[in-house]
Amino acid sequence: MDLALAEAWMREAICEARKAEAEGEVPVGAILLLNEKIIGRGHNSPIQNHDPTAHAEILALRQGAHYCRNYRLPGSILIVTIEPCMMCVGAMIHARVVELIFGAEDPKAGAARSRFQLADSDLLNHRLRMTSGVLEKECGSLLKSFFASRR
Repeated sequence: MDLALAEAWMREAICEARKAEAEGEVPVGAILLLNEKIIGRGHNSPIQNHDPTAHAEILALRQGAHYCRNYRLPGSILIVTIEPCMMCVGAMIHARVVELIFGAEDPKAGAARSRFQLADSDLLNHRLRMTSGVLEKECGSLLKSFFASRR
């Protein structure tokens, strides 16, 4: 995916992140594409849903799976504002997502590239193509301002 298109899609994910922030959740947003169409959206909502798995990525994958009527999502692209955690990368691998595009790295819990490298591990049966740093400053500032306001 070219950079201009990735940035346009990332702006959709940022809109989802702002929804999470408005609900008092950590501002992370995700969209799932298939054939250049959004088939899933999600924003963090574990507090509101009383669900530790209610990460933006998981919710977008669930919507996409319902849309496709299949737990496998070959050919899909997940776009998320921050580098996914281990749970979310694991779900992407199980769903056979073909590409992950993310904004800011997560040096504390990122499982795609920065802390752990699950997304392209030779130990697993599926690897994700990855593009990082798409609108990185904007995505990172969402999180920084959110946590700064809580201190």
